[in-house]
Amino acid sequence: METSIIIAGFGGQGVLLAGQLLAYAGMDNGRHVTWIPSYGPEMRGGTAHCVVIISDEPIGAPVVARPDVAIVLNQPSFEKYEPLVRPGGVLVVNSSIVEVDSDREDIEILAIPANELADEGGSTKMLNMAAVGGLLGVRPVLPFEVVEQALRDHLPARKAHLLQSNIDVLRAGYRMGQVQELVLREAVP
Repeated sequence: METSIIIAGFGGQGVLLAGQLLAYAGMDNGRHVTWIPSYGPEMRGGTAHCVVIISDEPIGAPVVARPDVAIVLNQPSFEKYEPLVRPGGVLVVNSSIVEVDSDREDIEILAIPANELADEGGSTKMLNMAAVGGLLGVRPVLPFEVVEQALRDHLPARKAHLLQSNIDVLRAGYRMGQVQELVLREAVP
């Protein structure tokens, strides 16, 4: 099975780190992965996105036109990627700053207040972990424990003092995703 993921937002929202985390977790779990970053001329405030592919088989091409999953952390990213998610896919939206307005009924949308969850964990800068956790709760592209361990193993040393806070925010997002998945399952006859 292969899952393609696009993570997009402003520079400084942890877009690239979120993608790296999923790629490391996939590698640590024995999967084939690609991680392709892209960002504008400004690291902070400019646009950034990355593409992550996680697969049981070798990956033919790292290019994704219609992702299975999109995590969008700002309004421009929502407007760009919401129409591109494949039918049956998942769109994780940072509802703290994104107006979630979609007519699509062929995808699952998780509106997660990532900024607020990150603030509760100590810093808005961890909003990326809330979004990744939400994704894992609603669509376990990798086992949660594997991603949590990858965070422990690969968080840059300069951010080691933030490890437990990042884990707490990841878990909070995960719980929110699980609740939505449970509600959706119960709603389907």
